[in-house]
Amino acid sequence: MRMYDLIQKKRDGGELSEKEIRWFIEGYTKGEIPDYQVSALCMAIYFRGMTLEETTALTFAVRDSGERLDFSEIHGLRVDKHSTGGVGDKTSLVVAPIVASLGVKVAKMSGRGLGHTGGTIDKLEAIPGFRTDIPVDEFKDIVNETGIAIVGQNATLAPADKLLYALRDVTATVDSLPLIVSSIMGKKLAADDDCIVLDVKTGSGSFMKTLEKSRELAEWMVEIGKRAGKRVRALITDMGTPLGYAIGNSLEVVEAIHTLQGKGPADLTELCLELSAHILALAEKGTYEECLQMAKNAISTGAGLQTFAKMVEGQGGNPAWILQPENFPVAKYSRTVVAKESGYIHSVDAEGYGVASLLLGAGRNTKEDVIDPTAGIYLKAKTGDYVRAGDPIAVLYSGKESGFAAAEERLLASTHISAEKPEAIPLVLAVVE
Repeated sequence: MRMYDLIQKKRDGGELSEKEIRWFIEGYTKGEIPDYQVSALCMAIYFRGMTLEETTALTFAVRDSGERLDFSEIHGLRVDKHSTGGVGDKTSLVVAPIVASLGVKVAKMSGRGLGHTGGTIDKLEAIPGFRTDIPVDEFKDIVNETGIAIVGQNATLAPADKLLYALRDVTATVDSLPLIVSSIMGKKLAADDDCIVLDVKTGSGSFMKTLEKSRELAEWMVEIGKRAGKRVRALITDMGTPLGYAIGNSLEVVEAIHTLQGKGPADLTELCLELSAHILALAEKGTYEECLQMAKNAISTGAGLQTFAKMVEGQGGNPAWILQPENFPVAKYSRTVVAKESGYIHSVDAEGYGVASLLLGAGRNTKEDVIDPTAGIYLKAKTGDYVRAGDPIAVLYSGKESGFAAAEERLLASTHISAEKPEAIPLVLAVVE
């Protein structure tokens, strides 16, 4: 078997066999197949796609490329939540503590930022001392003690995905349905959770730009999860505008804390409650309505916030930063961006906002880039708001001034102001079971 033949076959629209897919994944994981050939295959998959059967085979090959975790030592039902990636999406930092405070174990492995989207691990590492690289046995102990732990992908867990994840990020092959499905579900199925709720984003800030493509992604992931014997549910949610007001790592952690305090933005709070309720319902904690009320109570009583603080302490961070978020440092430099005309913010290109944040240092252009945890954007106006010329619409933050001009230009180009007020779009567009 030759990699050349697989590339040619997929380039010409052929269907790869399970044997061919496993051979490619095993060879790449062992270092026997070079990056340039894998890049070529990823690009062929990007243009030609894969069938559901091919994608299932790829997902299971990624799952089996390394260690399969055994969480049987964790007491109780284990749940996970995953987002397909968006701008300002810090829901895991809110949802995971809420459901853990209600007696469901959250043994979560998360990723870093990919393309214009932020990563949960990058956000958590903005908390001084917080460890995301924890041995599996210690990880299990933390979950049993506090009900929750969120760590980076174990080096031995689905290593093929880690290699592909980094390669896709720099070869413009991120937004490919089969590659997204196999990446997300390959990791999730290797991590031995009982229930998985997927937050599938749709719109300008997501990898799937249309509701049709997002629904297809959700249906494929739910189906593959079922084939693996898991309880899986997907919510399709709007990412036509950034979630909340904060974009950037420490800025988003602070906004997540405010949400757990009951002071978060309305859209972020609504989505976190919806996701929490669906996770709890999937875990058979009650009806959806009962679970929604439980999630609201976890915020109003402070139970979710206290659970977040316990997790931070268990993973080496200072819980005082969670209970007193004013401890988080502010970037050395800031610049206010103002509206150039009067009118309603009719729409925004959320991906453009994500790129603007990346230009400030909040994300990565290459695998080797170092993130500035204080960099990012805080929005002063969102879609549907009326602004006058000269009104602030965002504040840019960075540890260096060199990125401000390009970031401001990108943000303004991504903001569309009109005399007409836009129609409101529901936050949750569909539920796929």
